[in-house]
Amino acid sequence: MPPVAPRPRRPRSAAVLGLLLLLAAAPACSTAPEPGPRSPAAGPGAAPAGTEGAAGGESSFWVDPDSEAARQVAAWEATGRYADAQVLRRIADRPVALWGRPGDPGPAVRRARAAAKASGRTLVLAAHHIPHRDCGQLPTGGAADARAYRGWIGAFADAIGDARALVVLEPHAVAHVVDGCVRAEHRAERFRLLSEAVDRLKKNPNTKVYLDAGDPGWIRDPADLAGPLREAGLERADGFALNVSGYQSDAAVRAYGAELSRAVGGRHFVVDTGRNGAGPLPGGRERASCNPPGRALGTPPTERTGDPLVDAYLWVKRPGESDGTCRGGPAAGTWWPEQALGLARRAQDAP
Repeated sequence: MPPVAPRPRRPRSAAVLGLLLLLAAAPACSTAPEPGPRSPAAGPGAAPAGTEGAAGGESSFWVDPDSEAARQVAAWEATGRYADAQVLRRIADRPVALWGRPGDPGPAVRRARAAAKASGRTLVLAAHHIPHRDCGQLPTGGAADARAYRGWIGAFADAIGDARALVVLEPHAVAHVVDGCVRAEHRAERFRLLSEAVDRLKKNPNTKVYLDAGDPGWIRDPADLAGPLREAGLERADGFALNVSGYQSDAAVRAYGAELSRAVGGRHFVVDTGRNGAGPLPGGRERASCNPPGRALGTPPTERTGDPLVDAYLWVKRPGESDGTCRGGPAAGTWWPEQALGLARRAQDAP
């Protein structure tokens, strides 16, 4: 690099005058802080910052730039809540599952599929529409009958098409059979529909399917799930899912999953870590499962788990969505900004 010629020295009086003029031109008071840098997730198909997993690898999953969390960040920035908006990016800038809508799930899934394919990323989805869903517990819903469910899951699978996708199939459906809340006359139909759903989704060339299997705070002995999971089509799925919507710690879920894996021939599993950063609230399942206070975001979504049996850590239940009207929450599934902010503030990876 060529040497730089020395600048001629200015007289001291000229330097002082220049400094005074510069100070006079400066603003008299500080301005409001600038919003944090806009996440690349704001643009379709971009890979956001802050999607590193437990082993330091960036997530390969698609981030929705128009999620409730992303819209909340924009709204808070517009009203000057810059610090809160920055904290909430711990949710907005990370991938969460898209849950198939009742009625026709196709339009929403197709939109997400197009964006995920454009970015070269994997779409994470949850199918939750089995008849007699959640045994009448909130949020109530599900297909009216077996025929309606077959039509719904067909539309869901068609909308995925050839995109790379990971589907968590029917959260709670198998565990509710095991815990006895599904009526005896509905059990055979449930297993048949789950098995058919596995087959329909696996017709897609790039879709992975994980049958939900509850969590260690629910079905205490994982061996009790082995037969029902097989009856639901586990042998043709890619594995099972644990802790969906739950708060059980990573260590507890991995140990439980390893036991269940041994009982079903070594099958792999995925774990919902969206809200388990502080573990479960002490007390019974009813007390600990509905908007428990003091919880935190868990391990960020990643396929680099460091555990040969765990295919991915995922955020399946969308952090910030209420579990129900308990503890002052809005209706189940409704976005609750202040709960989301608390989860993000207490996140495992918070500075």
